Amino acid sequence: MPLALPSQPRRRLLAVSIACAVAALLPLQAAAQQSDTTTLDRITVTGSNIPRTDTETASPVLVISREQIDRTGRTTVGEYLQSLSVDGAGSIPKSFGNGFAGGGSAISLRGLGAGSTLVLLNGRRMAPFGLADDGQKVFTDLSTIPLDAVARIEILKDGASSIYGSDAIAGVVNVILRNDFEGATATVSYGWSEDGGGDQPKASLTAGTGSLGDDGYNAFFSIEAAKTDGIRVRDRRDRDWIGTGDTRPWGYGIGTNLPGRISGGGTAAGGGPTGAVENPATGLFESLPGCAGLSDVTPQDPAGGCLWDVGRFRDLSPEEKYVNFFSRAAFAFGDNGEIYMELSASQKKTTFQNTPSGVSGAWGYPGGPVNASDPGPGATVLGPDHPDNPFPGTANRLRYTAFDVGPRVTYNDSRFVRALLGVKGTFGAWDYDAGYLHSGTDLTNERTGFLRYSRVRTALEDPDSPVGYWRIGEDAGLNTQALYDFISPRISAAGRTRLDVIDAKATRPLMDLRGGALGLALGAEYRRQSVSLTPQTFTDQGDIIGLGYSSYSGVEKVTSAYVELQAPVLETLELTGALRVDHYDGGDTSTTPKFGVKWSPIDWLALRGTYAEGFRAPNPAESGTGGLAAFSTAVDPVRCAAPGNEPQDCDAGPIALITSPNPDLKPEKSKSTTVGFVLSPWVGGSLALDAFRIRRNDEIFGGSADAAIAAGGANVIRGSNDIPGTPDSGTILAVLVGYENASSTTVEGFDVDMEQSVDLGDAGNLRLDLQFTHISTFERKDPDGTVYQFAGTHGNCDVTNCIGTPKNRANFGATWERDAFSVSSVVNWRDSMRNVTEAGDTLCANRFANGDDAPRGCELASFYTLDLSARWKATDRWEVFGTVANLTDRVAPLDPLTYGAINYNPLDFSGAIGRYFTVGAKFRFE
Repeated sequence: MPLALPSQPRRRLLAVSIACAVAALLPLQAAAQQSDTTTLDRITVTGSNIPRTDTETASPVLVISREQIDRTGRTTVGEYLQSLSVDGAGSIPKSFGNGFAGGGSAISLRGLGAGSTLVLLNGRRMAPFGLADDGQKVFTDLSTIPLDAVARIEILKDGASSIYGSDAIAGVVNVILRNDFEGATATVSYGWSEDGGGDQPKASLTAGTGSLGDDGYNAFFSIEAAKTDGIRVRDRRDRDWIGTGDTRPWGYGIGTNLPGRISGGGTAAGGGPTGAVENPATGLFESLPGCAGLSDVTPQDPAGGCLWDVGRFRDLSPEEKYVNFFSRAAFAFGDNGEIYMELSASQKKTTFQNTPSGVSGAWGYPGGPVNASDPGPGATVLGPDHPDNPFPGTANRLRYTAFDVGPRVTYNDSRFVRALLGVKGTFGAWDYDAGYLHSGTDLTNERTGFLRYSRVRTALEDPDSPVGYWRIGEDAGLNTQALYDFISPRISAAGRTRLDVIDAKATRPLMDLRGGALGLALGAEYRRQSVSLTPQTFTDQGDIIGLGYSSYSGVEKVTSAYVELQAPVLETLELTGALRVDHYDGGDTSTTPKFGVKWSPIDWLALRGTYAEGFRAPNPAESGTGGLAAFSTAVDPVRCAAPGNEPQDCDAGPIALITSPNPDLKPEKSKSTTVGFVLSPWVGGSLALDAFRIRRNDEIFGGSADAAIAAGGANVIRGSNDIPGTPDSGTILAVLVGYENASSTTVEGFDVDMEQSVDLGDAGNLRLDLQFTHISTFERKDPDGTVYQFAGTHGNCDVTNCIGTPKNRANFGATWERDAFSVSSVVNWRDSMRNVTEAGDTLCANRFANGDDAPRGCELASFYTLDLSARWKATDRWEVFGTVANLTDRVAPLDPLTYGAINYNPLDFSGAIGRYFTVGAKFRFE
């Protein structure tokens, strides 16, 4: 007897909502219409190509209905997916606008990175985003998917390379859009934040005509457009530490979000709005006058620096404008054939504002490091005749943050298109589906407010500068616009991706077994993917202060074939198996198997398990042409051990990390297992628990900066400020590394999925659901044998944002429905984390000014938000709705370690925004 019962809400909803989306067995349907026996529709579930009559497979699949998305008030697919318990470190939120992939949005299942999570649209791939995360990881941008066209989302929580090929190591997210629609609906909504900013007007229209069954065709389209105002950090000044970079009121010292201090007794200085100049007589830095008129920070630096608050300039959330379009048409032919077409397009523009640029620092480019800080020919100085030089006659090193130039602003304009032409039907005993897919992204990344190094030096040093001297600090009002145009040109980069896929699959029953028909699926695919990114203007020359270099180009061609079997050997026992072979043009051949078993000894209990192997092929950013010069942090063991050093010489400091592509890279490979059960001994509910283990080997890693520093040699480039008595102990400027197959990672834990529907009689109906994820182990092993344990800590900080790896995350939802009314609530919760970068650390990652561990007990507190929504179907045609996100207005805990946000963890984004309201209405045309 099948485990899936019509009384169970998720299974009933799934069967109804996708009955028309898959290849149903038409002869069986016809036979059912001629008899009194009810035959269940056959459906295709993510992770398998063989239609089935129940949704509980050997693999754990989370099915998210449209109603579950609507009740959260999330306005994009990415925002919703990043709130789920299965998401982890390496996801890309919109708040990280100053990263390499600013403007994109991605999910990272199990915390294994966006590049190890395969995202599908209606079961097929999409072209990747035009920018690679961290300059390396190619990913699918979720923001191109129109939310209003989404029917449901299926998340396969084990490996699926045997079905879908590369990138499915951590799992698969399959966003399934509507497959037919008749009539027309229009939806309008408006969202706003209680604390100001973030206003979002949004409108959508969906319209369609024709019935495939009655008229022989169906065609529809869905279009949505929205604009979201940016939110400045300073807009949250009344929200504790969220609105400021100054954390001294909460017990911390002067941190990196409060730059401009003079340290080391004057031997070092940060950039400030007045400027600080090295006194040639003493060798110590001294601030120029005018701080009171340029900075509102109090108290100021006791050492004489001019402190300023990064929150004065930086965005908490970027400004966004987007239009998403999706259309589908299907035409019936013959007795059971169908030709279908899909066309989707989107354009998204984001604007992210960051702090003004400084005039010094160290950064890298393909030619090596640039050192604009240390004594030497590259140092940024005030010329001997500069009118603001307090020590005329000598060129003196300068630290200065260019408030007068203004904030650095990044403008991303991403255009996405996807076209699919396919045919499916039945030929003899075979159900077939074949198609051609073309998809592409074109992205323009423009930036203002950045400084061109060579021209800055001209305007500060050269009396014959074509625009005169650049006056700084309190004299900046004397500058001309021509000078600013000279030192701060508009720069840009262009990203382009293309994906072309030809695929075909066929399924059929082979023979009758005791539990049903033995199902077979065969498939083949040819895929060509190309990606390219031109470097930001002048970064290939190392001529943009503080901006790393990223450029790549490459083409990937893959030919694949796979086979899958589904064997219900008994009424209570089902076995599944799949095997896929992927051959890369000019490269490796990967063979990936998968096996599964589901045993239902009694009607209300199913035991299940899977074993799968997976792989991720090197992407063109890693194995093609180009390179990456980014920023990282590292501890310098040489300076830390040198006699006569200063305390800060033992702290982790910024370095330029210059990475080169490696054409000899091997694919990353994985082995994953799941073991679990599904039980439903009561009416209207089910409970699933699945333990998982994923081990990923030969991870493609940008080289270990720590290992390179420990080895020393020519790959470590140092400044000239040796500690007296210790040769070659200058500050590390850059480390040269290459992509390599290095580390391995093991992730273990379990998921709990629960659903329950309660009939309240005249009081309506109550539906409850819970998704809970526990990470017991997140272990990385480096080539030198060092093992790092990240579960329950603030690491792994080598991936985007340094958001940490909480051991537990949960989403709990409740929906009450009665007649035309429904009210829903959702609680999103994450566990506390130790504020260490990995479990073996003996020192807390942050300290209060008095030396105590920070936060209290060296623990980042747990956090939750409560979202509330309500809907009222006023008439058959009118529906009104509203949501309140973060209903209780909880403030995100202070987190000084993450680099993805200022003083809060990006996991707690709702707690930074505050209470957010959305109201809207939907109208159905006749």
